[in-house]
Amino acid sequence: MINFFYETDFKLNYQETLSLWIGQVISSENKSEGEINFILCDDEYLLKINQDFLNHDTYTDIISFDNRMGNQLNGDIFVSVERVKENAVDFGVSFDEEMRRVLIHGVLHFCGYKDKTEEEKAVMRQKENEKLLMFHVEH
Repeated sequence: MINFFYETDFKLNYQETLSLWIGQVISSENKSEGEINFILCDDEYLLKINQDFLNHDTYTDIISFDNRMGNQLNGDIFVSVERVKENAVDFGVSFDEEMRRVLIHGVLHFCGYKDKTEEEKAVMRQKENEKLLMFHVEH
């Protein structure tokens, strides 16, 4: 089950469509959907999580806590709406596209993809692009 929670005034308009797409992405990776919680928040909320749980004192767009059980994906994905808005401007894409990229980035981490090395980042970006195309084709 895909859940969306809000720690900010912002609300996604198309949660059901996103949930269906995320489920299709999970299936395309031969995984099963457990309980995935997306918590949309602001910079300060996510900074505190970064400081408290990861000992990082930096702003970020996403933090994911992976609780998968075998092939079943479970976990919490925290997303800073402020960072997504700023990144969309920086990357010259729409807010909606950048939000989808960040959401699916968290899910791809749960699928086992990493992004620490340049090689891992390249694979992650390729997977993000592949999954973003699924959104456009399916919906």
